[in-house]
Amino acid sequence: MTDKEIIRHYDLSPHPEGGFYRRTYASPVTTDFRGSNRPVCTAILFLLRAGQYSRLHRIPQNEMWHFYIGGPLRLAMITPEGKTHEVILGQNILAEQMVQYTVSAGSWFGATPAENSPYSLVGCTVAPGFCIDELELGDKKDLLEMFPSARHVIEEFCPPHVRGDTCFREDRSGQL
Repeated sequence: MTDKEIIRHYDLSPHPEGGFYRRTYASPVTTDFRGSNRPVCTAILFLLRAGQYSRLHRIPQNEMWHFYIGGPLRLAMITPEGKTHEVILGQNILAEQMVQYTVSAGSWFGATPAENSPYSLVGCTVAPGFCIDELELGDKKDLLEMFPSARHVIEEFCPPHVRGDTCFREDRSGQL
C-alpha cells in the first residue's frame, strides 16, 4: 500500500500544518469551550509523507495521537515552560515506540516521519473538539526568543522556508 493509495482511499486533503487529513468524527453532543459551542470531541486521519513536516503549532486542548500504519513518526514538543520532548509513534512497542500519545494543551508540537519511513498514517483526537480558529502556527523568531534552549526543535520544525513570519516547510511533494 502506498501513500497515494491511502490519500485517495480516504479522500485526504492538504492540511494547513503540512501533510494530508480528513475529519472522520465530530461528536453530535456539543459543549461550550472558551465561549464557543463545539463538538465534545473531534477526530481526524492524518498522513505525512517522508520529508513532510507538521510545523510547530499549538492548540488549547490536549491532542491524542494514534499510530495506524506506515513507518514510525517523530512527534516533537516544547512545553509552555520551554522543555523539549520527543516520542516515536509506531508499532514496535518493545523498542519504546508508542501506539498512542497525548500532547498536553498549550504545548508547541510538530511531527515528521522518522528516518526511512515512507509515510506515517496516524489519527488525532481532540476534546473538547478542535476549532481551526484556535490553531496557532509557530512564529520562528518569537519561539526562538521565548525558548532559546529549544533551538534544535524550532530550527527543524520551523525551517528556513518561511511565508511571512509563520513557520512553513516547503512541500514539493504535495501533489498526487
